[in-house]
Amino acid sequence: MLGLKLPTDPRWVNIVEKNIEDILTDHAYCEQKATSTAISLIVSFPEYTELVQEMVALVKEEISHFKMVHDKILENGWTLGRDRKDEYVLQLITFFPKGGSRTTQLVHRLLYAALIEARSCERFRLLSEELEDKELAEFYRRLMVSEANHYTMFLGFARQYGDRKEVDKKWNDLLEFEAEIMKNLSKSETIHG
Repeated sequence: MLGLKLPTDPRWVNIVEKNIEDILTDHAYCEQKATSTAISLIVSFPEYTELVQEMVALVKEEISHFKMVHDKILENGWTLGRDRKDEYVLQLITFFPKGGSRTTQLVHRLLYAALIEARSCERFRLLSEELEDKELAEFYRRLMVSEANHYTMFLGFARQYGDRKEVDKKWNDLLEFEAEIMKNLSKSETIHG
């Protein structure tokens, strides 16, 4: 369904289980960055009314997810740690060349967002199925459903605003690139790393 070319090594969950505090902190920042991405799309592309409407709804949803994760951190007696660089995203966003028309820039940003959401969804599914902590596993199962909806929304907008055939080629090329990135990841207690 997600189209990912390289699934996450299930052993990644073993790393996560030894570092729940770290994964929750990283996850909280992922939700904050997703909120920021939606706001940035509104600011950068205000003329796309349908996109703006969906991004407003997404801001509300993502910030509520941030609160849910932050509450989970507090429930465990921890505090939100410091944000760390997301190597996955830093590598991913080098794929498309900078510049181009506004429409091209928009399509590229939407494709990046779709792929980040797809990988998050895949990771949340793995956590929901493999975590020994059943309460935390259920928490991730609920979030997984939202992430799948976000992935399809971003990909749908890219196809709506760009040339469908060209967008699908870019999407497939980006998926291949992402698989190469993933070969060197899944070794840390981060959502994407």
